Amino acid sequence: MSLITGLLYAALIAYLGGWYTGQWQGNFSLLLFVLTLVTLAYWLAERYKFKPAREAAAAELQKQDDARRASLNSQGITQVDSQVSEARERILAQPWWLDWTAGLFPVICAVFFMRSFLFEPFKIPSGSMIPTLLVGDLILVNKFHYGIRLPVINKKIISNHSPERGDVMVFRYPVNPSLDYIKRVVGLPGDKIAYLNKKLTINGQPIEQTPLAEFYDEDSLRYSLQYSEKLGAQPHRLLVDKDRPPFVPPQAIEESFPFKDNCTYSGEGVVCTVPPGHYFMMGDNRDNSQDSRFWGFVPDENIVGKAFVIWMNFGDLKRVGFFH
Repeated sequence: MSLITGLLYAALIAYLGGWYTGQWQGNFSLLLFVLTLVTLAYWLAERYKFKPAREAAAAELQKQDDARRASLNSQGITQVDSQVSEARERILAQPWWLDWTAGLFPVICAVFFMRSFLFEPFKIPSGSMIPTLLVGDLILVNKFHYGIRLPVINKKIISNHSPERGDVMVFRYPVNPSLDYIKRVVGLPGDKIAYLNKKLTINGQPIEQTPLAEFYDEDSLRYSLQYSEKLGAQPHRLLVDKDRPPFVPPQAIEESFPFKDNCTYSGEGVVCTVPPGHYFMMGDNRDNSQDSRFWGFVPDENIVGKAFVIWMNFGDLKRVGFFH
């Protein structure tokens, strides 16, 4: 078993190494699921086979030592040197390959359960959600807010809340579902979304933008126009780059995405009708966000969860807290 365990660890290291170096795309949910099953198998084997066998061997050793002492005592020998206690401890001790498999099962199982059904941490990798979320923000995503989904296959088994306009949602990127994206929900199923000349209209109703003080981006070292917008119950901030054209560059649009015929592109921007079971997503950094304007709609089965809190930013601790 030690050889098998060593080979399993070698395979794990090779998988993680290839993932880290970009040789292939990893799937952390699948990896956690496999690790949970493997460590569970070791844990069951330890509980019902290996540990009882060690305890039986230790009991037999103790029995033999007791019989030896009784025999010597009958001969009048009462002082007997014996290391049976140390020998029993060695017999009862878990070998390394069980300590690093069965011993890890409770921890891995707890992480798998929490990450799959409760909360999942994410790190913001890009500036598409500035000023709401900055690069380096570590956030938590509520996995059960939109319903309970089976891990790995992401199939919903219990419904909960439906996504609402204004929610900050994490979802599987429709073009490459192995990647997770984060954007704001702008359009619900059936909505007609128009983003023309950098103004948002939903179902014919213009969404008011209230000017705020300009936003200074410390990474790009430049100022951007900042506005307050209200899509749901709470207002949020957004950025507009006055130097960017309002239209979506044709070469940047995915050639063929589902329901592409629902969208009309022009020199002023884009108008889309959201199909049933799908959502129209946009970044708060409107002119620096690859979102539904470029690659289409997010189907319900791609939803991961609702982002709601920044739990850490090592460069700015003041950013820790809830956000809209």
